[in-house]
Amino acid sequence: MTSEDLIEVLGNKYNTEILSATTDPKSAQDLSDELDVPIATCYRRINELTETNLLELHDRPLSDEHRRIKVYRRNVDEIEISFDDGVDVELSERSVVKNKLDDVWRTMSNS
Repeated sequence: MTSEDLIEVLGNKYNTEILSATTDPKSAQDLSDELDVPIATCYRRINELTETNLLELHDRPLSDEHRRIKVYRRNVDEIEISFDDGVDVELSERSVVKNKLDDVWRTMSNS
């Protein structure tokens, strides 16, 4: 994906808010409620962000109603945009350590 494509995705309404809110895994409904985003829009933005690999499907836990829900977490910790020689976007991905710690915590909380 080009830098221009990433800037276009990041410029879409709600995308940066969704990325900021998904430090910890959240469902589309949680994001919709927390950010006051219509649920249909929230699903469209989640799809857009997962297609660009900025957001990932993290897990499919059981809800209180015993249905599987999808929870999402961002794949990046930092996005840096520079305009020195054209447009350049640098992504700092979540570290492997953070991902493993999240997995351990999720396993412990499910026990």
